[in-house]
Amino acid sequence: MAFVSMLSPRKFQRPSPWLISAPSDQERASGKADSEDLDFFATSRERRFRLFASLECEGQLFMTPHDFILAVTTDEPKRVKQWRSLSKQELNEMLKGTPPAWKGSSKLFRNLKEKGVISYTEYLFLLCILTKPHAGFKIAFNMFDTDGNEMVDKKEFLVVCKLVFITPDCYHFQLQEIFRKKNEKREAKGDEEKRALLRVQLYGLRTSPNNVVKTGEVISRSYWDTLRRNTSQALFSDLTERADDITNLVSDTTLLIHFFGKKGKAELNFDDFYRFMDNLQTEVLEIEFLSYSNGMNTISEEDFAHILLRYTNVENTSVYLENVRYSIVEEKGITFDEFRSFFQFLNNLEDFAIALNMYNFASRSIGQDEFKRAVYVATGLKLSPHLVSTIFKIFDVDKDDQLSYKEFIGIMKDRLRRGFRGYKTLPSYPTFKSCLKKELHSR
Repeated sequence: MAFVSMLSPRKFQRPSPWLISAPSDQERASGKADSEDLDFFATSRERRFRLFASLECEGQLFMTPHDFILAVTTDEPKRVKQWRSLSKQELNEMLKGTPPAWKGSSKLFRNLKEKGVISYTEYLFLLCILTKPHAGFKIAFNMFDTDGNEMVDKKEFLVVCKLVFITPDCYHFQLQEIFRKKNEKREAKGDEEKRALLRVQLYGLRTSPNNVVKTGEVISRSYWDTLRRNTSQALFSDLTERADDITNLVSDTTLLIHFFGKKGKAELNFDDFYRFMDNLQTEVLEIEFLSYSNGMNTISEEDFAHILLRYTNVENTSVYLENVRYSIVEEKGITFDEFRSFFQFLNNLEDFAIALNMYNFASRSIGQDEFKRAVYVATGLKLSPHLVSTIFKIFDVDKDDQLSYKEFIGIMKDRLRRGFRGYKTLPSYPTFKSCLKKELHSR
């Protein structure tokens, strides 16, 4: 296996609309774009995937399971990564240890470590799972089950993922092209080549998405809004006609083998689907919890506050951390069960926000008893008194033992969107070239 940088030459082979494509020899020569230049044209999710991905096979970029865990639990890679080039045979060797769905566990990604591959589209799918309530798992399964037989096969999975995850990002490209043409009379040839290169990296597309995505496929709704609508037959009628084409273009990945077996003939039932989603949420939470617990059964209340605030837009987190530090006389700690129950509640934040808004509309703040009652009514979860008390000590900036929409819901919505919107960590040394380019594009 040879380690190659993004700009090292490698022959490009057939691209796939499912997987992200690495640059070809010709595209490297014509585009002459480094990673920073391409990041200028990419969304935060695309940049983050490219930042953490460590593998390249036949022109496609992949994450390992370990890369994915790092991408959702750390701010940035510990070291600058180069893409490791794999042959198709080497990639297949990496997938041999993938267990079937019925053997899944909350340590799946940790057990696989570097022995697996995850595509960009699967990365989006996994991010979506992390922030969804358990009640929504059945809705998601039903959307994948396009023929209504209570089983999901490989073709159904790929078709729905193309619609839900690839098409909206192509739609983003279309809007980007429209606004660019309206705001700029002329674009440099180099920028056009970089946009084309990024399209190849993200979608395996050598032509503009305008020529690839049909009008009926363009979905401007959010990913989860698409899953929540019971319109599978209408949405998938065109795509199912080309299911064989989609399937034939896809290389095997860890998820595809885990769900559908090495031959792709197995089917996924709801119990296995639910178990996978629940295990993934649990695994990521366990990793975050263990990173602060130092082998103990609890984390400190201050560490809990730090975890809640780390992916938000709060400018001065020290105010909230000091709230905890000075208001908790005797540290009791937060157990993993309390930690997990809070994030299960957080995934039901929309329903809870409706209940909390009712108090705001009545010109009332909310106390601890009312908070617990609203959580239970909206989500069915019972949060421990100590957990609720800790939440109030973190977010009660006014020191009135009351909680308002501004003090809690707004910040938690930031935390909930940590994966899809990207992280707030910025490069510490932007180049003059990139700054100048951004300034020119803003005019």
